Amino acid sequence: MAGICNLCGLPDELCICQEIAKEQQKAVISVVRRRYGKMVTMVEGIDDTAIDIGQLAKILKGACASGGTVKGRTIELQGDHKKRAAKVLEQNGYQVEVR
Repeated sequence: MAGICNLCGLPDELCICQEIAKEQQKAVISVVRRRYGKMVTMVEGIDDTAIDIGQLAKILKGACASGGTVKGRTIELQGDHKKRAAKVLEQNGYQVEVR
């Protein structure tokens, strides 16, 4: 038997809560220099209450062929992957701002 969404009350197959949550959020992508000159791509501004941020990090790490982690509400990818991360997020329905 299918589960029922807690937010909208529809069956899980018909629920569009995650799609709506994606459209309402604006992901901010920036690159910072860390110790020893290493570059880290930061993806911020994603609300982790409506979206599985760990799954999103897994998608980004696979698309960018790099390692990474989730710290709080921030996804950190090893290396400079601004363009690739922005493209993947836009394909998944997020609004993206690149800094």
